[in-house]
Amino acid sequence: MTQRKNGTVAVHRLDLGSFVRPASETGGPHPRVEPVLAYLVEHERGRILFDSGIGAGDAGAEAHYRPRRRSLEGALAAVGAALEDVDLVVNCHLHFDHIGGNPLLTGVPILVQETELAVARRGGYTIDALVDFPGAVYEELAEEAELWPGVWVVPTPGHTDGHQSLVVRQRDGTAVVLAGQAHDFASHFASDELARRAALDGVAQPLPSYRPWLDRLVAFDPRRVFFAHDCSVWESASGRVSPSR
Repeated sequence: MTQRKNGTVAVHRLDLGSFVRPASETGGPHPRVEPVLAYLVEHERGRILFDSGIGAGDAGAEAHYRPRRRSLEGALAAVGAALEDVDLVVNCHLHFDHIGGNPLLTGVPILVQETELAVARRGGYTIDALVDFPGAVYEELAEEAELWPGVWVVPTPGHTDGHQSLVVRQRDGTAVVLAGQAHDFASHFASDELARRAALDGVAQPLPSYRPWLDRLVAFDPRRVFFAHDCSVWESASGRVSPSR
């Protein structure tokens, strides 16, 4: 994708490895290998890292999920950036597979919903050493916030009570949503959005339910929605189709 210049906003997807979700968590008879994806947002104000990869330090989690890690430094280098270029970190939530690289970013503000941080600090929620590591700096949010012009954090509770997504308005006026684990898969987001449209169009019940925050995300009229554990991308049914931009 293009480098930032003259206000251009670019979003890079970072491959930070994968893990094996056991059959007990997939809802089916087989385990599933899932990617671990993060995103680097390049803005005229600086760079925002959305999630930072799989953390280490818990033998039980290692045996349960069998992760294969790709270094955050290497993933950033692949898009022409480095750890020292990151100005803000936004984690969709604080499970260990989303915050593994945070301790490498000592002193960089980490934006998190206050409810998420409170739960993480009670213990038994994630790998504790990845939360309050030396040099950790948290900025707690209690609601939606516009971080920089055209960049919003939007609460999207469900997977966890403090889950949040990032909305980025691009230079051409279109928006993309970095939805983290608000939905596990692009197809789940698509199904909920179709249910929402059906309800608004007056289709008779029964209809599937959907999270109320979906109304807020769709109000941004996103062109694409990206996820933490799915390489597939949701795209608006209308508009120009391009495989790479």
